[in-house]
Amino acid sequence: MSRDSEKTEQMLRESKAFSGFSVGDIPKAKRFYGETLGLEVSEDHGLLNLNLAGGKKVVVYPKPNHVPATFTILNFPVNDVEKTVDTLAKKGVRFERYEGEIKTDAKGIHRGQGPTIAWFKDPAGNILSVIEQG
Repeated sequence: MSRDSEKTEQMLRESKAFSGFSVGDIPKAKRFYGETLGLEVSEDHGLLNLNLAGGKKVVVYPKPNHVPATFTILNFPVNDVEKTVDTLAKKGVRFERYEGEIKTDAKGIHRGQGPTIAWFKDPAGNILSVIEQG
């Protein structure tokens, strides 16, 4: 391995990487993530920053031709999925219902195989989850 390659590898290994995803409407996303979900959010140069626990950050960027992700883009570990689902449902969050290999109950909670988890979408149609860890 060359010295330049080693330096690049070390730079990336020490980089505080972050993730990001797109939405079609930043003000609507800001209301959802900040008010509905109660996250700490900030805006900078037209981008929305989700400031998560543990100093983690996710960048939400505007994309005029946004197409929602078809997979879970952000998972929120919680101690009690059922309680979290009930609280968010009261705030207007709709939980996805699945039949087939992955099956959810009437509340939208998948139980049994693997961790207890419930999926929901942001206003842009991106899939998020609350997943039980405790």
